[in-house]
Amino acid sequence: MTKIHLNHVPDLIEKAGEIRKHLCRCARYAGNIHLAGPLSATDVAVAVYYKYLGFDPDNLEDPGRNMFVLSKGHNGVLLYCIFCDMGLHSWDELLNNYNKIGYSFGAHPNRKYVRGIEVSTGSLGHGLSWSVGFAHANRNEGIDSRIYCLLGDGEMEEGSNWEAIMYAASHNLDSIVAIVDNNQCSASFMAGENIKWNSMGDCWRAFGWDVREIDGTNMHEIDRTLAGLPPVNLRNPGKPVCIISNTTKGQGVSYMTDRPYAWHIGGLDDEKLAETLTLIDQYTAEQHKRT
Repeated sequence: MTKIHLNHVPDLIEKAGEIRKHLCRCARYAGNIHLAGPLSATDVAVAVYYKYLGFDPDNLEDPGRNMFVLSKGHNGVLLYCIFCDMGLHSWDELLNNYNKIGYSFGAHPNRKYVRGIEVSTGSLGHGLSWSVGFAHANRNEGIDSRIYCLLGDGEMEEGSNWEAIMYAASHNLDSIVAIVDNNQCSASFMAGENIKWNSMGDCWRAFGWDVREIDGTNMHEIDRTLAGLPPVNLRNPGKPVCIISNTTKGQGVSYMTDRPYAWHIGGLDDEKLAETLTLIDQYTAEQHKRT
């Protein structure tokens, strides 16, 4: 396997388009999948995995590695597509065996069965606590690697997250980069219909985090934000970082962003897949015009 590293934003934009199309092919050939949420998280996940994580498929157990914890575990198919693109797993295996009993690729990722997955997740509210544990262990071992944790905005209603948020700030666990995919829609509610946030960013700031709020659909802005993170400091640690990544569920596919709650889980037939791939190509071309 070859370690893939993309330095330039246009390459990241193209890769995000490829991953979006792979997700939609999964929705055609593997049946109904969690679709709209992975689409909204694609850009930031691609930027982290292909440029900043240093992900090495041939060295997955390196104790000094940076780590990616997918707390919104129902987006596991997004990581499966990235792993297949990197050669860690085969596309045939994913498309033929996704979410089937007795096979590896479950709707929620299990690290026992899928190489590359750091933490088994699915029940929401666990990933950030795992990240706190990893960050503490690394500090004790003198390891200055980063822990990226991708959460959903609906998931922020879980109380366990706020315990981890409070603890991480209290102990200056500055190796943690929590990324909230703020796509304005959970499985059952639009943003604000269940719990009303005046400002999610202000809530994190109140606990002592360094908060960056970005347009999570703009790869240039994602790249600038990740590049501008302060280094991990073992001697004089600073604040953990939270990136509020503002997106729309179904990002890149206009008929999904118009009805995001309807595409939390979905499948595509051949005709709809062809239409969707064309829309993704058009969306990707528009992204190249942004700065």
